[in-house]
Amino acid sequence: MAGEKSITFRVRRYQPQGTKGPYYQDYNVPYRDDEVVLDGLNYIKDQLDPTLTFRWSCRMGICGSCGMDVNGSPKLTCGTFIRDAGRGGVVQVDPLTSFNSIKDLVTDFDPFMDHFAHVKPWLIREKEKPVAQGEYLQYPEDLTAYRQQSLCINCTLCYAACPVFQGDDRFVGPASLAMALRYIRDTRDQGAEQRFERISTEHGIWECTFVGECSVVCPKEVDPAGAIQTLKLMATTRRMRKLLMPKSAPR
Repeated sequence: MAGEKSITFRVRRYQPQGTKGPYYQDYNVPYRDDEVVLDGLNYIKDQLDPTLTFRWSCRMGICGSCGMDVNGSPKLTCGTFIRDAGRGGVVQVDPLTSFNSIKDLVTDFDPFMDHFAHVKPWLIREKEKPVAQGEYLQYPEDLTAYRQQSLCINCTLCYAACPVFQGDDRFVGPASLAMALRYIRDTRDQGAEQRFERISTEHGIWECTFVGECSVVCPKEVDPAGAIQTLKLMATTRRMRKLLMPKSAPR
């Protein structure tokens, strides 16, 4: 085909029932300049090696399931062009750092899901009103307050880039903490106190050292590093109010 070239894909393989540990396997992959790393992996799967295992779904940067380490950096493979990733003649693909490999490029996301559930990522109401009384209304400026954090697609690239999580998997982590801010800022929510009790801890917001790599790799510009610093400020303000004005009840 016109404009078609070839490149080496070096893919980390791991077979849980195998007799050897993780290893790399090279594949010669033809590509065009408009093709992405996920296209290359699908070519391998379809044409060269049907045993290769990896996750993907939408191919549109929405589902977040195709996140992998590409040449050492956490990327969505559906949004990473082969022409950019393979400038040295090799595209090396690994499972996301910080997560255990289940098979080949598929990792175990259970630790992330546990941290995500820990921040209660849903609307909490002290008392629900009947549907007949109408909706919980919001204005455009109410949405603006948390829209950036709501763009998170749970791809976990931020966890793979986070040196704190790599050293301590008890750290609640960037995406989960950003989601906590999303609901705390939601005018319909009344669960801020419950969330701050869970995240204002040694393994919550105070463990973040503000390296900022989570925000660098985020494909949706959620800026989890900035969200965590905002939560630190909010937690400190709430604590000072309780000390100086014990009878006050900050939201």
